[in-house]
Amino acid sequence: MLALDHSQRPPWGPLHGVTVSCFLLQHPSRVPKNAPAFPCLMLHTYLDEGLTAVTRLIGRVRRANGHRNSGLRLPELDTGAPAPHLAPSPADFGVTIHDVGQDGTFPADGFPERVTAWAADIITAWCSRNPGTCPAPDAHRSPQ
Repeated sequence: MLALDHSQRPPWGPLHGVTVSCFLLQHPSRVPKNAPAFPCLMLHTYLDEGLTAVTRLIGRVRRANGHRNSGLRLPELDTGAPAPHLAPSPADFGVTIHDVGQDGTFPADGFPERVTAWAADIITAWCSRNPGTCPAPDAHRSPQ
């Protein structure tokens, strides 16, 4: 999937940040310690506001990460939620990368819908395991 993501071709490329965030939240020990809440923020942004909002968020993070902006804080990265590697991790997920990949080739047809299902399932699992740390799963509307 990473090779497809890095091709920057739709439908995979534009969803790279979402798919990486999904993977990280299903494997929280791999969440970077310097941006622990970012995968949660990425999925909430995607589910609440759609891919356009994710693209804007990624652009802000890239600009803040540049050498000209060292020390720039992005307040929205501090979600107030416990960092995934510090919160109790869900044990079971209904949707995994295996489901998104289907036959292992990550077919383009239906890929965005499978990623959306993956993201929604992860947020539901995390919110169920850690009540009060994120908006209720039904608060999300479909991405645009």
